[in-house]
Amino acid sequence: MNADYSSLTRPRHPMPDFVRQALEVRGLMEAYRERPACQQNDDIHCITTAKLRETREKRLSQMLDELEKCGAYLNMRHPLSVKK
Repeated sequence: MNADYSSLTRPRHPMPDFVRQALEVRGLMEAYRERPACQQNDDIHCITTAKLRETREKRLSQMLDELEKCGAYLNMRHPLSVKK
């Protein structure tokens, strides 16, 4: 499934290679693509705007862990993120 970014009101953030690679290595690209476009965009923005490498890695790890758990987003229970 490809997300529809047409309704976003804020700038779209392109996925950096290190995020793409992490998703592919953990087999989570499909789960990521199933998230709404606004969540995908927010995840990328959150990860890429971190000033410190350690913070970027922590945020990336959090996103990957949430994708594995299904039903979590930003460390909160999120029914829209549950696989159907």
